[in-house]
Amino acid sequence: MDYLITGGAGFIGSHLTEALLARGDGVVVLDDLSTGSIRNIEPFRDNPRFNYQIDTVENRSLVAELVDRVDAVFHLAAAVGVRLVVENPVRTLETNLRTTEVVLEMANKKQRPVLLASTSEVYGKSTKVPFHEDDPSAIGPPTLSRWGYACSKLMDEFLGQAYWHEYGLPVIVVRYFNTVGPRQTGRYGMVLPTFVRQALANQPLTVHGDGAQTRSFGYVGDVVRGSMALMDAGERAHGAIVNLGNEEEISIRALAERVVARAESRSEIVLIPYDQAYGAGFEDMQRRVPDLSRAEALVGYAPQVGLDAIIDHVIAHYRTGGQL
Repeated sequence: MDYLITGGAGFIGSHLTEALLARGDGVVVLDDLSTGSIRNIEPFRDNPRFNYQIDTVENRSLVAELVDRVDAVFHLAAAVGVRLVVENPVRTLETNLRTTEVVLEMANKKQRPVLLASTSEVYGKSTKVPFHEDDPSAIGPPTLSRWGYACSKLMDEFLGQAYWHEYGLPVIVVRYFNTVGPRQTGRYGMVLPTFVRQALANQPLTVHGDGAQTRSFGYVGDVVRGSMALMDAGERAHGAIVNLGNEEEISIRALAERVVARAESRSEIVLIPYDQAYGAGFEDMQRRVPDLSRAEALVGYAPQVGLDAIIDHVIAHYRTGGQL
């Protein structure tokens, strides 16, 4: 099989590229390097089954050409990270909406299956935990740019569902829950690489709010494996919306303590008010835990890497020269 991966030079995209190439598939990556890095795909450049284009997914003629050359599309290109979303709301909305429109339109012309990457952010401020794919969203007000990201990804999902119902385009929506691992950068507000960078430098670990908010961190290898399995599932998964991640829940304060311990760091933990970190009125989700029963039923998905092992992988990556 040959696959197009938009955003393939990014964190999840580069791991997906590596896994597909390892099993013998062909991969074409399309990435404008706005948040991805050429370093992530350099190890694959000599592979005859790998090709890449440095360009925007908004380039309709290029996307049409690339879709014509492949069997299916993983659409991962998006504006990501809390800091980027808060500081660049226009870029966030335009990137997420326009790229998905182009990918779905061009894929539909050739009826190429599309796996559309979404996010746990679409559940908004819902307090019904764990989050199931059929649960309603509880999005905050439009005056807070943080919720614009959630709405843009929710609109991506609606558009994907519309193409599936109206045109029969095989679309699978995957909601990723706090995916972490080697190659992830803390540049755009990702918490684990930020904590690891601070701990390895013996700098204070900056926890936003009171640190009581909880998250569930899924290892990128597990998430990639689940994404590939859903694409391979064919008609069984078409039209489905599926959570992928890990059900293990931890507070951000406890995560910071765990990173300090496993990095054998001398760092202290410092609490930073939300308004100081992101500006006045910032709202956060207190809990974010996936219900993974649908993924398990569809493809037997079960996360294999626990949080301690994830932290160790990230620490080892950066200690051996990985980009922070």
